[in-house]
Amino acid sequence: MREENRSIRQQQIEAAAYEVLEAKGYAGTSMLGIARQARASNETLYNWYGDKQGLFRALVTRNAAEVKGHLEAELQTDHDALSILGSLGPKLLDLLTGDRAVALNRAAAADPTGELGGTISQAGRESIFPLLEQVLRRARAEGQLAFEDPVEAVGLYLDLLIGDQQIRRVIGRLPQPSVADRKERSARALQRLRRLLD
Repeated sequence: MREENRSIRQQQIEAAAYEVLEAKGYAGTSMLGIARQARASNETLYNWYGDKQGLFRALVTRNAAEVKGHLEAELQTDHDALSILGSLGPKLLDLLTGDRAVALNRAAAADPTGELGGTISQAGRESIFPLLEQVLRRARAEGQLAFEDPVEAVGLYLDLLIGDQQIRRVIGRLPQPSVADRKERSARALQRLRRLLD
């Protein structure tokens, strides 16, 4: 199969996985159910993703790819750290409060095995957190922020940026923030971070 056709087919399969996930939850989602929804063969899914956990790891990784790619690219530049955080904030909020992240987190909350939650943590947070640490270390080296523990500093930034936005989205108490809302919240988080870590 040509790479372009495979990419289109993967997008169709992954869209079907979200549909089945929302309808049946993680425990009720099977590779066969996703294959049927996508009108694909079960064999194709196993060949491409390995198993259900592999498929959902691919979903989380694809969902986080823009934010991760943005951070990796910015860290290769000489941009100052606070401008990197300024451009990152709205993208990170979009990722964490978007419909796909909400669907994954709702399913993870209902998964008694914790398998999906572990996959989300590993392919999402654990791949982005170290990059955020690098950005904040740069901010400290540039004299923009003062802190001792970079892990605590990243935690503070994420608390200021996200707060309870994601959980309120997951429980259906908040609509997806608009582009303007995400930009405003990101700017406010950065301003407060500078004030707290001056």
